[in-house]
Amino acid sequence: MRYGKLIFMALSLVAAPALAQDEGPSYDKGPVWNFGQIQTVDGHFEDYMKWLAGPWKEQQEALKKAGYISDYKVLLVTDPRKGEPDIILATEYPNMAAFDRSTDEEFAMGQKIWGSMSQANKEQAARSEIRTVQGDMMLREVTLK
Repeated sequence: MRYGKLIFMALSLVAAPALAQDEGPSYDKGPVWNFGQIQTVDGHFEDYMKWLAGPWKEQQEALKKAGYISDYKVLLVTDPRKGEPDIILATEYPNMAAFDRSTDEEFAMGQKIWGSMSQANKEQAARSEIRTVQGDMMLREVTLK
């Protein structure tokens, strides 16, 4: 009888964490963030910031108004090490479904924002004189319960 109680207690200790897991996840899925990593060319930081305050901001506001994005931010890296970005462009999307749009819909929105796609491509290429896009990270935010 004594061993039966010990076995029951031992099994209870093992089962308790498993039962706790059945209560569901400890978080909810939240919005999706994209972080573009930008390194400006020496002497062109202000040039790039002016572009961000003008055409880029207009683009982001149009995407926000159309419901493609929820918000956006420009983050400055305080003291980047060699090879690291000095600007992070953060864009918040409501969820992963925001990326599930048809090519035709995306193209139409691009034309609405930038006009001619060939002109937009030329302008994109010209910005390489003042900045380098180092990469980008997509992350999902979670809300802890």
